[in-house]
Parts: sequence; C-alpha cells; structure tokens
Amino acid sequence: MRRMKTKVSVIGSGNVGATAAQLIYQSGIADVVLFDIVEGVPQGKALDLAEAGPLWNISSSIRGTNDLADTAGSDIIVVTAGLPRKPGMSRDDLLYANANVMRSVVSGTAPLSPDGIYIVVTNPMDVMTQISWKISGFRPQRVIGMGGVLDASRFRTFIAFELGVAPADVETLVLGGHGDLMVPLPQYTTVKGIPLPELLSAQRIAELIDRTKNGGAEIVSLLKTGSAYYAPAASVFQMVKSVLSDERRILPCAAYLDGEYGVHDLFVGVPVVLGRNGVEKIIELALTDEDKRLFSKSAVAVKGLVETALAPRK
Repeated sequence: MRRMKTKVSVIGSGNVGATAAQLIYQSGIADVVLFDIVEGVPQGKALDLAEAGPLWNISSSIRGTNDLADTAGSDIIVVTAGLPRKPGMSRDDLLYANANVMRSVVSGTAPLSPDGIYIVVTNPMDVMTQISWKISGFRPQRVIGMGGVLDASRFRTFIAFELGVAPADVETLVLGGHGDLMVPLPQYTTVKGIPLPELLSAQRIAELIDRTKNGGAEIVSLLKTGSAYYAPAASVFQMVKSVLSDERRILPCAAYLDGEYGVHDLFVGVPVVLGRNGVEKIIELALTDEDKRLFSKSAVAVKGLVETALAPRK
C-alpha cells in the first residue's frame, strides 16, 4: 500500500468514526485506515469514500479493515469504538462496557504505532482517556481526550444563536469533565473581542451554559435512536489537523494534569496547546473561587469513575 508521510487510523466505523474518517480523508492531510470488528462495514464505507476521492481532487488513500495490524505506523489513532448512548442513558452508564473495549483496542494498537498519538472519543471520555494512557504506556502528552473541543463548540453555537452573530466570531473555553460537570467560563468567552457578560445577562448566560451541559442529551432525545456525530467528528478533525500540521491551536482537551489546577495524576479538560508532539503545553487560567469549586467537583467525579473503571470487578 502506498504510504504518505502521515497516517491516521480511526477505530470504530459508526457515525462518529466514519464521519471523522471522511473529514480527514477529504482534507487530504493523511492516509486513513478505518477499522471495525464488523466484517464488511469499514470496507464498504471506505470504498464509498474512496470513490468520492476523484470528485474531491485528493490524492490521499483510505481503506477499511477488520485487522488492527493495518493500523501499524499510525501518526494518530482516533478511538471512537464503543457502545453509543441511548435515550435516558448517561455517559457514565457506558463505563464498564466501554472500558473493556478500550483495553482491547489500545493493547492491540499501541505496540504497532509506538510513536503515535491517541485521540479518545469513546464515552465516558475522560475515563477512557485515562485507561488509554495506562494501557498504552505512552507519555501522557500523547494521549488526549476530545470532549472539551465539542463542549466549547456547542457553547459557541448557542451564544451565536442567541445573539444572531457568526459562530466563528465567538470564542470560549471550558474546563472539567466532558458531561454534566463541565465548567464553561463566561469570563473567558468573547464575541469578536467583546466579553460575553457585556452582551448577555447573567441569567441568560446561565441558561445557555445549562443547555451546553445537556447538549449531547438534547440531540439523543431528538434523534430517538442515535446520538450526535457531525459535531463530534468535526471536533476530532480540528484536533487531528492541529497535530499533523503543528498548528499549536489552543483547544480545551482532556489532558494529563500533574499539579496543574491543583490536580494530580488525572486526565481532565483544560486549555492546551496542541501540536505535533500532542499536548505541547497546559495553560493555567486565573479562576474565580466558584470556578475553582466547580472544577474541583468535576475532577473528583472523574477520579471516582477512573478508580471504579480500573478496580477489579467482583
């Protein structure tokens, strides 16, 4: 198989994985391998995408496979494999089943791509990122969770809806675990440089924050038989592009903290500089006492789930 200078393997060919594979392949920045345990599905989706390649005027390649050996030499491994959320199901309900999936995926791919970087999407994302690091043995800077990019994009979207402005003009950061305990930061949110509190009341901001925290559940309730995938896939692509192109974008991601924000030995969402080596730098923000309290609460919740996931089951 022809080999470009970069290779991205996407583990899991469901809606998130297949859409992420499309965005990466369509951009032309890397060859793509799409893996799934279901025979024929990754092959069929990859072939369909390959047949669109001439129309997109790209020269990169994509292939589907049921063999993890085909992921060897990956620069990035995107893990989307796992059970999806269903109506009424929290991310934490997925803990045990997806922890087993993660152990299998990472133990099967890490030895094949010892210089790769993991981007973890599988929920509960912060916990799965921690498990990926433990199983892979990689430097923690090369294992990253996606959730914060998605949460920030949702918050930006709802602000843009409210103000009737271009979403691209809204910038924000979020901290904490991906889910109900995320900590959006209005004081670090701007609309074309204008601080958000100057444009919206505290009550309205609180309402938008609440909608952001429940953004995934809102889509699940609307779809009835599925969960979000366009925005998660776009979040993955932004991270992949920042790494492969060494863009050094400042993005909120689940990263390993070793004292930053007062947290030790835990993956939690914080702003990072994302470049060719993975997490190039963690940015520590000055927080209000309330934000510190909320972030600490979120970190404690993530730590509890990690301990549960890693403990032997009786």
